[in-house]
Amino acid sequence: MILCLKFCSGSCATSFFSFTVTCLEVMRRFLLLYATQQGQAKAIAEEICEQAVVHGFSADLHCISESSKYDLKTETAPLVVVVSTTGTGDPPDTARKFVKEIQNQTLPVDFFAHLRYGLLGLGDSEYTYFCNGGKIIDKRLQELGARHFYDTGHADDCVGLELVVEPWIAGLWPALREHFRSSRGQEEISGTAPVASPASSRTDLVKSELLHIESQVELLRFDDSGRKDSEVLKQNAVNSNQSNVLIEDFESSLTRSVPPLSQASLNVPALPPEYLQVHLQESLGQEESQASVTSADPIFQVPISKAVQLTTNDAIKTTLLVELDISKTDFSYQPGDAFSVICPNNDSEVQSLLQRLQLEDKREHYVLLKIKTDTKKKGAALPQHIPARCSLQFIFTWCLEIRAIPKKAFLRALVDYTSDSAEKRRLQELCSKQGAADYSRFVRDACACLLDLLLAFPSCQPPLSLLLEHLPKLQPRPYSCASSSLFHPGKLHFVFNVVEFLSTAPTEVLRKGVCTGWLALLVASVLQPNTYASHEDSRKAVAPKISISPRTTNYFHLPNDPSIPIIMVGPGTGIAPFIGFLQHREKLQEQHPDGNFGAVWLFFGCRHKDRDYLFRKELRHFLKHGILTHLKVSFSRDAPVGEEEATAKYVQDNIQLHGQEVVRILLHENGCIYVCGDAKNMAKDVHDALVEIISKEIGVEKLEAMKTLATLKEEKRYLQDIWS
Repeated sequence: MILCLKFCSGSCATSFFSFTVTCLEVMRRFLLLYATQQGQAKAIAEEICEQAVVHGFSADLHCISESSKYDLKTETAPLVVVVSTTGTGDPPDTARKFVKEIQNQTLPVDFFAHLRYGLLGLGDSEYTYFCNGGKIIDKRLQELGARHFYDTGHADDCVGLELVVEPWIAGLWPALREHFRSSRGQEEISGTAPVASPASSRTDLVKSELLHIESQVELLRFDDSGRKDSEVLKQNAVNSNQSNVLIEDFESSLTRSVPPLSQASLNVPALPPEYLQVHLQESLGQEESQASVTSADPIFQVPISKAVQLTTNDAIKTTLLVELDISKTDFSYQPGDAFSVICPNNDSEVQSLLQRLQLEDKREHYVLLKIKTDTKKKGAALPQHIPARCSLQFIFTWCLEIRAIPKKAFLRALVDYTSDSAEKRRLQELCSKQGAADYSRFVRDACACLLDLLLAFPSCQPPLSLLLEHLPKLQPRPYSCASSSLFHPGKLHFVFNVVEFLSTAPTEVLRKGVCTGWLALLVASVLQPNTYASHEDSRKAVAPKISISPRTTNYFHLPNDPSIPIIMVGPGTGIAPFIGFLQHREKLQEQHPDGNFGAVWLFFGCRHKDRDYLFRKELRHFLKHGILTHLKVSFSRDAPVGEEEATAKYVQDNIQLHGQEVVRILLHENGCIYVCGDAKNMAKDVHDALVEIISKEIGVEKLEAMKTLATLKEEKRYLQDIWS
């Protein structure tokens, strides 16, 4: 649809009214559902909802868990679904009930034959089951008779979701127009008319259309602004050339672009409507605690009873084991379970951010939030992750992911609060279609956060409300349980590397992981070096406490039948859950000395035998006592000793060396294989090694071997606990 807008008085009123009526006639409703784990799918769905108005549609937006607000069995409008993926390929928690309902095998094959839908899946190709949350829903909808009106999109967080999300959304509007056009033709042939949804009304359509008109005005206004900024930069380039300084000699950076981008006309996202009104109120000095942090799961505050450094000081990574005392709580777990640690942001980063926002003197003030009465945001609601009557300091420390990489919509919102024309232009470039490569390079890949942007663009002065609208919830960090409650009653162990990475925006800064950096600082006073043995007398400091919450039940557990043989693959800290497995097996074998226990294989890997061979003493103990029947260790950075070490540099190499035994266990002895650790390289390489050995040992093509592994996955005999 091409719109030509004129604003005048008198004679134009009739034209304006006719235009509005025409738009009301073409306005069409669609149902928009999102299934989110950490907010990505929700943010994208909200972006679709905002853009819908601009394109003459009305989106009925709901979380997929809000089943009382929509009914797919009777839905006549087209359906658009945005689905993220969690774990190792599961639908998000918000979609579990929905998936369970549609997986009901008693549903007829034409149950959703009336539905026409489009689906956008979000995932990370570093994981084996890429976008599997969306694929599960997509496949089942088709099995129940639903048909696509628009092709499914799969967005990859590994390379940048926006590379697929943006063109997918752009293509959604012509697909919807075509759907309504063909539906209207069918209605005319059959003599039927569309039935209006109860949720829709003429008032809503009028309001939506007025927003549609205002959005077009905004686009025209912004386009003019963009042209002016572009003209300024072009003139600057001319002046530079006259001064014999070629702009091509400069390298692009976070704050500076080079031609052709610096001279291009830009297509930028629509300005996200603001919706929060913030009032700061002096506090009365009440104490605040982590208990104010919102969580769907129960939270337990537990003391740290022990902390051990498992690596030597000259190891490339520092690995710590932390023991929690859960004896006075109702917290329970099985080996293989995971739990979440509720962690704060780095204190110095919080202070720097408050200082840059000129809010340092108001850090103790309470933050009171309301929805703006004149907001244009459809379905605006207060952020659930920001508790009522909490201080500014508390919110920035415990509630907001201040390290989050700013999305393009956030950059677009920052443009309007930037006074310097060159800085404004650069922010426009970074959020534009033309600046996608620069956004990936200088924002996403450089791990730039809000503080980095504010320091790089000093004329940008966003209000607090904008930050509260755009900064996502500070997520709890998941960790695998590295112990058995049979072996350590009332205790819970977990293991982690202290993450360190280089942020290069705007200058190089060495940062530690939000949670691991905090934990390392927290346990420093009770840390025991290079030993797993207990030294009670060495701990005189008061045990610090942390807050934890259980994770939803997973399938990464030992088989119920202990006679089933198992293979465990866990290099580095991926060994954590397997220590719990072995501790549990030891206790079971003590309790049932005449029991039938299957073979237990462990493939472990690290860089150096003498620096980061985690749980070396414990593994020897398990091997000596027959708890562990086969231990295969790879050292990737040591000089090889012996023929096997020379061949097996990584765990996947050792798997191939012992391919005959591995295939026998999996395919002939009904065994299980568990893989834990890095998703980016290790999990894929192990998967490829398994394909290779199955193909070789049973004499089939690789495609058939992959199908065999898929069957093992479905039977819960090929299990992964992996992370990026």
